[in-house]
Amino acid sequence: MAVTVLAWASAFVAIRFVGASYAPGSLALGRLLVGSVALGVTLLLGRRWVAPTGREWALIVLCGLAWFAIYNVALNAAEQRVDAGTTAMLVNVGPILIALFAGVLLGEGFPRWLVIGALIAFGGAVLVGAATSNGDASDLLGVLLCLAAAVTYAIGVLAQKPVLRRLPAVQVTWLACTIGAVACLPFAPGLIDDLGTAPASATGWLGYLGVVPTALAFSTWAYALARMDAGRLGVSTYIVPPITILLGAALLGEVPPVLAVVGGAICLVGVAISRRGSRRPARR
Repeated sequence: MAVTVLAWASAFVAIRFVGASYAPGSLALGRLLVGSVALGVTLLLGRRWVAPTGREWALIVLCGLAWFAIYNVALNAAEQRVDAGTTAMLVNVGPILIALFAGVLLGEGFPRWLVIGALIAFGGAVLVGAATSNGDASDLLGVLLCLAAAVTYAIGVLAQKPVLRRLPAVQVTWLACTIGAVACLPFAPGLIDDLGTAPASATGWLGYLGVVPTALAFSTWAYALARMDAGRLGVSTYIVPPITILLGAALLGEVPPVLAVVGGAICLVGVAISRRGSRRPARR
C-alpha cells in the first residue's frame, strides 16, 4: 500500500505536467498502452493464468471501463483546470463511496472507527471543494470532473474486489488496463499528433505514468485489496493528497489555497481514526 500511495501521489503531479502537451484523451490512451505492455511482460515472465468465469469477466470489464478509461480521461481533464494537490483531495471523495457500498454490497459492514474516520475525511474533502469554489466556471468544471473521477474510481474498486478472491492481482490489473486502453482507442489520432509535437520530457513522463502509477501501483493496490477490506483500504488513500501537495509545491510551484491544505490535514486525521481497532483479515 505504501508503494501505491507514493506512486499515485506522484501521478497527480506528472499528469499536471504532461497535460500541458497532451490532450486528456490522448494522455489516457498513451498511459494505458504503456501500462498494458508493462503488465503483459510481467505476465509472460511466469505468472500463472486463471481463466475468468462469465461473472468475473463482466466485473473486470466494468472495472476497466470505469476506473481505467473514464476515470483517467476525467482526471486528466480536471488537472487542466485544478492544481494537482486539490485534484488529489477531491478525487478522494471516492473512498467514502467505497466504504459505504463495500459495507452494503461486499458484506464488510460498518465498523465504528471506519465510519467516523471516513466522515471526518469526507469533511476535509468538502473544505477542499469550498476552497476551489471561487466563482470561476473553469474551476467549477474542474471540480465536477474530479467528482466524476471519484465515482468511477469507487465503481472500479467495488468491481475489482470480488474478482481478486480467485484471480491473480497482476492478471486482473492487466485485463482491466487493456480493456481501458481499447476503450480509449478513439483518441489514437490525437495521441499520434501529440507525440509528434510534445517535448521529449513530457513524453518521458507519459512513459513514467504508464510504468509506475499504472502498471506497478495498480498491481500493488490489487495485491493489497485481495488481502484487506475495500472500505478500510480505500480510506487509506487519503494519505495521497498531502503527499501530492508537497510534490506539487516542490516540482510545479503550485500551492493550493490555505483552506484546501486544512482540508488535507483533516483527511489525514480521518485516515488515522479509521485505522483504529484492527479487523479480522478479509476473506479471500
